[in-house]
This record gives sequence, structure tokens and C-alpha cells, in this order.
Amino acid sequence: MSVTVQEILQELKTFAPPELACSWDNVGLLVDAGRPVDKVLTALDITAEVVQEAAASGCQLVVSHHPVIFHPMAQITAEDVPAMLLQKGISGICMHTNLDATAGGVNDTLADLLGISREDRRNFAENCGRIGTVTPTTTQAIARFCAEKLHSGVKYVDSGKPVTRLAEVSGGGGGYLQDAIDEGADCLVTGEAAHHIALLARQKGIGLVVAGHWGTEQGIADVLAARLQAAFPRLEVRHAAADTDPYTYLNV
Repeated sequence: MSVTVQEILQELKTFAPPELACSWDNVGLLVDAGRPVDKVLTALDITAEVVQEAAASGCQLVVSHHPVIFHPMAQITAEDVPAMLLQKGISGICMHTNLDATAGGVNDTLADLLGISREDRRNFAENCGRIGTVTPTTTQAIARFCAEKLHSGVKYVDSGKPVTRLAEVSGGGGGYLQDAIDEGADCLVTGEAAHHIALLARQKGIGLVVAGHWGTEQGIADVLAARLQAAFPRLEVRHAAADTDPYTYLNV
């Protein structure tokens, strides 16, 4: 038996309230094809490949982290992903910075993977990051762990000091390095960081692990799939196979 897009949207709003989203963000039901739903794909990004997979498998809805419509669109063509969704009769729900900030969302998922203690874990970086204690380790060991578990290109700045207090901000969180320093972190794990952030890390003697935007966030698609499957057992929900890292990494 099908459910409505609005029923699914309400469940996702309960998980990641839109009020948690940054003022500049665009979240919620961004493409409404007006069809009942019995199959759902989840993804980090709604790409053309994800839309093709959804259409081929008979899905009527894709739920993603990154907004399929972000900047205002002056025009739209048949090749644009929102148009592709409508052509195929597929709706798109996107939960972005509200899903970053919410309990059990993107950053708690990454913090759990990194072993940040739940007992003293705190929010920072506008509630989109997490910080807490970890079993004593090193920046290099964290970088190696990220390379093995996140399956994306990893680079790091090694402070040469033990790491017992770890901060993380998924995605493009390098700009929060100073916040991590102010919070007493020994190392920051994030997805992207500019060159001057790496220089600041070296200057301040704090570890920095840059583990890829896709790598630090893609686990949330599995979390979304599990939550929707539990809330709507009659739905068929899965993480899109086409939801892959856009980068190819050289191994030299």
C-alpha cells in the first residue's frame, strides 16, 4: 500500500526539524511530482545517475542530503536534474543543514564512526559539528582510519601530539578549525579545508584530517533508509547504488 510524499516529509521533519536549517539553506520537498510512493531511494546527492536508477527501479521518491535546488534558477532545461525528476514522475525531498545539526544526523553518524564518546560529546560549529573524548590516538592513525572506512581521498596535517579530544564537522567544515581550537580539540576531522586552514593548523599545533566531502557525509543515506523503512514498513527503501563519490583518486 502506497504512502503520500507528505507523510514521508512529516516523518523526516520530525527527525530533522526544518527550524535547525541555516537561513541560507533550501530544505524540504523541493520537487513534487504529485504521486503516491511505494519505493524510495536515499542518496547524498540527487544526480542524473540517481534519477535514472530511481526510474529504472520504479521509485517515486528520492530523499537526499544535498539540495537538488539550491541557487535560484533563472531557467530550467530538460537536462537539469529537477526537470529529469518531474519527467520521470519522481519527487525529491532534501534535508541539508537541519540533518547536519539534528541528533542522530550527519554529524552524530560521523562522530560515532570516529569513536567520539557519547558521554561528553557536545555540539559546536553552529550545532553542525561534534566534539568529545576519544581513546588516545594520533592524527596519522585517524587519517588512516578515515581512508579505510570512508573510501575517499584523505590528507592531513600532523601536529605530532597525542589526540584525546577530537572534533569533527562533516562536509565543508574546514572554516571551523579555530572553533575547534577554542573548544580544546587536539584534532579536527572534516571533509574539505582551504589551504590557509592547513597552514593555520600547522601554526597552532592542531591535527587536521581532510577526508572528503562525500566520504564524511555519505553514511547518512543509510541512516535515512533505515529510518524510513522502520517508519513505513510497507515501503521499499534503499540507498542508491549510483550515489558515488564524484572524484576519482590517484594511487601513486
